[in-house]
Amino acid sequence: MSDPHANWNQQIIDQFRAHDGLVESPPFGRALVLLHHVGAKTGAERIAPVRAIPEGDGWLIAASKGGAPENPAWYHNLLAHPDVTIEVPGEADLVAVRAEELKGQARDAAWEKFTAASQGFRDYEKKTSRIIPVLFLHRR
Repeated sequence: MSDPHANWNQQIIDQFRAHDGLVESPPFGRALVLLHHVGAKTGAERIAPVRAIPEGDGWLIAASKGGAPENPAWYHNLLAHPDVTIEVPGEADLVAVRAEELKGQARDAAWEKFTAASQGFRDYEKKTSRIIPVLFLHRR
């Protein structure tokens, strides 16, 4: 039996790659990066499309998981293996980054950028009792 979430992710990944980072499925546009991460338990490489906000020398990403009660697997993978790569619209090569989880006021200020950018993030926050983690991907 196929996993509908994995199939949906693959469709987004395929659109991203076919159109130089443009994903026509609303509401994405050019707002995603493809996060190449390593499974904390399996060691297998995985790819996740994630909403990214450019910030200085890197990107902010939020582990929202659509407001689910638990964090996405990629969040745990980044904590275990923070040196990863991303595919970025307009860049021909993979970009090497290091993930840093933001805490306190830095996290709150970054989270405000997500909620200002999309009603979806405001809805996710209402659906869950957890504090949605925000990470900064620094270029390496």
